[in-house]
Amino acid sequence: MQASDWGGVMPAITTPFAPDFSLDEDFLGRHCRWLLDHGCTALVPLGSLGESATLDTQEKIEVLRTCVKAVGDRAPVIAGIAALSTAQAVALARSAQEVGCQGLMVLPPYVHKGPWHEMQDHYDAIFAATDLSCMLYNNPIAYGTDVLPQAVAQFASRHSNLHAVKESSGDTRRVTALRALVGDRLALFVGLDDLLVEGVDAGAVGWIAGLVNALPAESVKLYELAMAGQRTEARALYDWFLPLLRLDTVPEFVQLIKLVQQECNMGVERVRPPRQPVRGELREYAMETIRQAMANRPQL
Repeated sequence: MQASDWGGVMPAITTPFAPDFSLDEDFLGRHCRWLLDHGCTALVPLGSLGESATLDTQEKIEVLRTCVKAVGDRAPVIAGIAALSTAQAVALARSAQEVGCQGLMVLPPYVHKGPWHEMQDHYDAIFAATDLSCMLYNNPIAYGTDVLPQAVAQFASRHSNLHAVKESSGDTRRVTALRALVGDRLALFVGLDDLLVEGVDAGAVGWIAGLVNALPAESVKLYELAMAGQRTEARALYDWFLPLLRLDTVPEFVQLIKLVQQECNMGVERVRPPRQPVRGELREYAMETIRQAMANRPQL
C-alpha cells in the first residue's frame, strides 16, 4: 500500500464472540466478505471497536489471519496495533506482516500516558518495525495522548511508510492544519462517525467507520455523496444516519454498535467482560433510536 491506496470507507470491524466468549472465526470471515460486498475498501481489525484490549496475543494473530484468509486479494487488511508495552506492539506489527496484512493502524499504548518523548519513541519504534504502510491513529479523547499536526508532520518526514492519519480529536480544524503542513503526503481519515461530512468538506479522503459494521450500504453511499460534493443528497442521508452515528461517540460505543448489528441481523451484541450489553435507560434509548431509523430507512 501507498498513500494513494488509502481512501474510501474502511470499517473498524467488531470482534465476534461465541457464547463461551471464544472467537467466532466463522462469523468474522463472513462479516469481512459482506462488508467488502457492499463497497468497503479495506478492513481494520483490532481497533478500539474490535475490543483489542480483551484479546491475548495469539487471539489477535488469529483475528488477523482469519481476516486475511477471508478476503484474499480483494482488499487490504490493516491491523490495529496497540499493546501495553512498545515491545509487545512491535512484535504484533511483525506478526501482522507475517500473516499477510498489508497495513498497520498504529495506536498509542493502552494504559501509559507519559510525556511526549515517550509517546514519540513508541510510535517511531512501531513505524520502523516493518515496511508495511502505516496509519497513525490520533484519539486524545479515548487515549489521553494527542499527536498534534506538527508532530504528525515530523513523523512523516522520518518514516516513508507512514501514509495516513486517522484523526479522532473531534476538531475538523485538525484536518485543515494537517493539509497545510503535509499536503497530499498523507491521506487524512475521519475517525468519528458523526463527523464524516464535515471532515470530507475539510479535506479528508477516507473514513475509519463504526456503524458500517451494521449498515455498510448507507455508510458507503454517504461517503460517496460527500466526496462528490452532492450536498443536498448527502445532507438528507446524513440527517437520517446521525442519531445512529452518534452511538459511536459515547463510552459504550462497542456495545451499542454490536446492538445495532444484532438488530440488523448481522451479528450479536455479545461483548467480552468487563463490558456487558447495555441495559436500563441507555438500552431503551438505543433501541428507540434503532427502531426509528429502521422504520425510516432510506431507499438507496
